[in-house]
Amino acid sequence: MPDDAVLGPTIAVALGAGGARGLAHIPVLEALDELGLRPVALAGTSMGALVGAAYAAGIPAKTLRRHTLSVLRDRSRAMAKVLEARVGRFADVFSGLGNPLLVDGELILDAFWPEGIPTTFEALAIPFQAVATDYAAREEAPFATGSLRPVVAGSIAIPGLIRPVRLGERLLIDGGASNPLPFDHLIGRADLVVAVDVAGGPAAKPGRMPSNFEITMGTIQIMQTAINAAKLKIYRPQVVLTPDVSRFRALDFLEARAIFAAAEPAKEAFKRELERHLGGTSLPSPGWERGRG
Repeated sequence: MPDDAVLGPTIAVALGAGGARGLAHIPVLEALDELGLRPVALAGTSMGALVGAAYAAGIPAKTLRRHTLSVLRDRSRAMAKVLEARVGRFADVFSGLGNPLLVDGELILDAFWPEGIPTTFEALAIPFQAVATDYAAREEAPFATGSLRPVVAGSIAIPGLIRPVRLGERLLIDGGASNPLPFDHLIGRADLVVAVDVAGGPAAKPGRMPSNFEITMGTIQIMQTAINAAKLKIYRPQVVLTPDVSRFRALDFLEARAIFAAAEPAKEAFKRELERHLGGTSLPSPGWERGRG
């Protein structure tokens, strides 16, 4: 891990859970790259862990954007990759033993992560902490050392969609169930802590009854939003970004280009504030928020 000297105020960034909405993390990270700023620490939950690990590996955010658009450009190819990661069987529908659409999280990472991501936390270019949930212990499970892939696979393991990960004696599920916005793991590690909240709420459309699946995903988003609100009452980072991506559903990954566009106002507002505060001697005071431009 590089031991580069850091000049000026230091920055740490927490990337929250949100399914496809978490693609909005990429434009936010572009803001740091475009200003030549390098975080001293990162933390991520669920989609925030997937994006955060790639960025912590030293892959520029612009490269992550291009890679994402390339992978998701062809709908048929993207769906084929998901089906290749499937571990459930359609026969399970009749036996009642499982979900035929359940996928393996590590195979999802193989399909959608760019090349160049190391196998361990220690080999990352930026110190990174990924947050999963320990199902049996009913508590969050943060990791900053050891094997990277199984931890991130556990952090993205949305119940009913992605298979839980057995890691030692722990059974890991989606980190969003316990800590959807892990800024608390960065307190005291930098002068400026930034939290990127993409949980939002259900993407309900007036006059239309949501499907059972949409209600399930929406319920998860409501719980994550409630957890975030409770945490922010206890401690509020200096910067809380809320990209305007609530209209996108949890699995709208094929809307990547539109999600990136929707996150641009948050990115530009973030850059202006960073330039204003980090260019001088002051830092944003706790409670500052930007997101909807």
